[in-house]
Amino acid sequence: MKTFQKERTIWEAFFLILKGIAMGAANKVPGVSGGIVALVGGFYEELIYSFQRLNITAFKLFFSGRIRSFWNYINASFLCLLFGGVIVSYFSVSLFLDYALRQDETIVMGAFLGMIMASLFLVIKQVPYWNKTIVAFLITGFLAGLSLSLIKPIAENDSLFFVFFCGIISVSGMTIPGLSGSFLLLILGNYNLLLVDAVNALFSVLSGVVVWDFSALDDPVTSRLVLIMLVFAIGSLFGLVLFSNLIKLVLEKYPNFTLVSIVGFILGTLRLVYPWKEKQFLYNDAGELIRNSVGTPELLNYHYYLPDLTSFNTYVVILAFILGAILLFLLDYYDKKRTS
Repeated sequence: MKTFQKERTIWEAFFLILKGIAMGAANKVPGVSGGIVALVGGFYEELIYSFQRLNITAFKLFFSGRIRSFWNYINASFLCLLFGGVIVSYFSVSLFLDYALRQDETIVMGAFLGMIMASLFLVIKQVPYWNKTIVAFLITGFLAGLSLSLIKPIAENDSLFFVFFCGIISVSGMTIPGLSGSFLLLILGNYNLLLVDAVNALFSVLSGVVVWDFSALDDPVTSRLVLIMLVFAIGSLFGLVLFSNLIKLVLEKYPNFTLVSIVGFILGTLRLVYPWKEKQFLYNDAGELIRNSVGTPELLNYHYYLPDLTSFNTYVVILAFILGAILLFLLDYYDKKRTS
């Protein structure tokens, strides 16, 4: 894997922040993978390179006081710009997405489906040749993605050990295109706890810290959620190092097989962003809706249906699909033109 150390222009830094914002938004939506943004955005290889540099050597450089060497070794300028965008997204674009999903989930999913289909086209173009073995890997990836998408969610669990485990699992969406970290959190039952409640609590605390007000921490629920977010972040960092080293090894030895497996996996999970579906919730024996600790109804499954061609909303969703695909193609075209 090549080295990526280089000076970035102001415009390159700006667009990297925008890519981080897009990645953060993608990670927030169940069924959408931030790794797809990295793959199509042309910085996937550098992302994996930088993650796998977070190792023992990096810690030795840092604690020995060789900060400049540490900074260059982990490609920190790239990581700071990218994750600066991710953080901005979590407190801005992601909040808008939460609102949009509550207002009309079908339109949002239509737009994401369009972007994912366009991404698939661009990724498939990167496969240099096709044969029976590559097709077999494509089918295997598809079956793995489909199997994962059929798993039913479990109950919420705020145990710190389990939260740490969720952190490890959730970052897979950044390192493995097509694998949605937020959907995995949904399966593990902790999506609302970690990506809604804990994020909102952290935002509340940070907003107060800016004006030197720590009163938000006096609330035991907020304090607990901030602790949960800290443990989740540590687990995520551990997961980044673990997955990035595994992916680096696989990409170097089997690049084509890895690429088609990713394509197959994405195809297998497309049902997660299919717009025309209704949520089916859990009920107890008395016929009452079962809710989790924050009052959100427990999801049982989805009921899928064909679009109603007599409904105006159907055509709005189709338009969102087309605009999503066009947006992705335009971003890819501009990025290639800028770097050529």
